[in-house]
Amino acid sequence: MSRYLFAVPPLTGHVNPTASVGGELLARGHSVAWVGHPGTLAPLLPDNAVVFPAIDDVLEADIRAKRERWLALRGMAVLKFFWEEFLIPLGHAMVPGVSDAVARFGPDVIVADQQALAGPVVARNAGLPWVTSASTSAELINPLRTMPKVDAWVRGLLYDFARGDIRFSDRLVLVYSSKALVAGEFGDEVAFVGPALTHRVERTSFPWERLSGQRRVLVSLGTLNGPAGERFLGQALEAVADLDVQVVMVARPRPAPANVLMLPSVPQLALMPHLDAVVTHGGHNTVCEALAHGLPLVVAPIRDDQPTVAAQVVAAGAGVRLTYSRARAADIRSALESVLDEPEYGLAAEQVRESFSAAGGATAAADLLEKVVAG
Repeated sequence: MSRYLFAVPPLTGHVNPTASVGGELLARGHSVAWVGHPGTLAPLLPDNAVVFPAIDDVLEADIRAKRERWLALRGMAVLKFFWEEFLIPLGHAMVPGVSDAVARFGPDVIVADQQALAGPVVARNAGLPWVTSASTSAELINPLRTMPKVDAWVRGLLYDFARGDIRFSDRLVLVYSSKALVAGEFGDEVAFVGPALTHRVERTSFPWERLSGQRRVLVSLGTLNGPAGERFLGQALEAVADLDVQVVMVARPRPAPANVLMLPSVPQLALMPHLDAVVTHGGHNTVCEALAHGLPLVVAPIRDDQPTVAAQVVAAGAGVRLTYSRARAADIRSALESVLDEPEYGLAAEQVRESFSAAGGATAAADLLEKVVAG
């Protein structure tokens, strides 16, 4: 049996795929541990999971505060802040904790999330193989390729931090999607394993008895967008007020029509089989979880990788894209009626679901990680 160490940032969407793959490895009898922020990891992992600290509560609170400032930025300031104020400082901060975890746990391989840059650095220093856990597929197509000066600036930051571009392993990159959604040519190290959904832990309660017999729609802007979503959610409430659907909206309490069930959080994965469509900002996890259940989408991307993910959904024919900053109630209503009533969207979503299923998910990812250790 082998030992696997997952290095992750304090972001739920980045932890979830590793929870699934790690759970599969544990089921096979391997030793598995995670290194990151214990407070973020604890609700997402099994009760007996081995967790090493690399981020304390003070740093995690600072990261959340920075995230709020980042959400208020526009244009190139978004990218500059992301790299200079978040990603590189987080990498520096995590190196001591990841190094300590390696010394104490003795892994055979480090599986590092794209945003846990300390993982590759420590692996290289320790002479260990490392694998990339690509929690979003957007970076694979190099979104900066049309901006060579910006691309060179990012590579310079990486060289100063790690003496090289460590965004992706040259040994194995686990991508939680499929080529039905991600177009392009990729190296042999890139493995499209589909969404990793098994072995996931969801501890959020849900009033299942309140689900009606109507068609059901989830409206969620993820865990990181906060006040940035207030205008859109208000327009969404107006859009669905007299539609013959039941809406589960993830938001703080506010006045809502009778057909809207408003909750601060939901067990999203468990809820998916009970839905008919999803309205989202285009977070990679939410999009892939919806498509893994054959659900069409309305996607209103805000920033980061979300425009790329939204474009993938539209290219696959599995949803409608809205302009987040300008979408009004009539736009949201029209898009939602389209994905619910026009069968081609559901059929396209089902085709993506089939490609995800064929990719293998956590089982395929675990097979590949075992091969890395075996050499």
